[in-house]
Amino acid sequence: MHNSFYKNYKKNIEKFIRNALDEDIGPLDHSVEALLSNNPRKSVRLFTKTDCIIAGVKLAEKIFKYYDPKVKFKKLVEDGDFLKKGSQVFLITGPPRSILSTERIVLNTMQRMSGIASLTHKLKRMIKSFDCVLLDTRKTTPNFRYPEKWAVMIGGGENHRMGLFDAIMIKDNHISFSESIDSVLKKTKVYIDSLDYFLPVIVETKNIKEVKKVINYKWINRILLDNMSQKDIIKALKLIDGKIPTEASGNINEKNIKLIASTGVNYISLGALTHSAPHIDLTLKVD
Repeated sequence: MHNSFYKNYKKNIEKFIRNALDEDIGPLDHSVEALLSNNPRKSVRLFTKTDCIIAGVKLAEKIFKYYDPKVKFKKLVEDGDFLKKGSQVFLITGPPRSILSTERIVLNTMQRMSGIASLTHKLKRMIKSFDCVLLDTRKTTPNFRYPEKWAVMIGGGENHRMGLFDAIMIKDNHISFSESIDSVLKKTKVYIDSLDYFLPVIVETKNIKEVKKVINYKWINRILLDNMSQKDIIKALKLIDGKIPTEASGNINEKNIKLIASTGVNYISLGALTHSAPHIDLTLKVD
């Protein structure tokens, strides 16, 4: 559930907020220093300028409160709600200096997150009749991964691995740097057996020949079918016979996602959820 995302990754989200504020404001916001001294408190509302699945409401509150605890934040909708153009999202009241210094960070973050959530929601609905989980990938914006993956969950998808630290994913280049796929898998088994905690192992396969090799290693946690046609995915699933969870990835889009889901694959992962989602236009207006 996306509601637990902040709790699970609180330190990472707070680090993002600190870095974003430091990047944009730096030592001083000269605009507010020049124009605003001791102005009275003001109220500002966020509005949508197009239909969307809204995302980043909770993060926006964290950003405002982190910068100035005196800011009062009243959310009018929840993350994941579908909003029509012109809908009100939240109301904030506080010192104009604090609001103006943080508004661009909030807008940039929420516009990006809402775009990702909206695209995820759209694709998830397209495969709702199939028992198939929609996943993101590591194709995220550097230093913005946690908000982007949070947005995927808000839109109804689920997270793949968060990074290189919480799963082993054996890809073609790993195999290219080694002797063979068998050599890589044997080394991997030795490594995970040496750990005192569970670490999932996902193995990427590009053809039926590789699938035939990988299915002999019953301990792996998922077989990724990369850039395979619908026909080859069906062949692979027959070979795997439900003994190991499967994931389809590569060149999957709105045109073919329903077809891929219909094969019976357990997961579909799309980098497009985070690297190609259009921004949603939002605006802050002073009451």
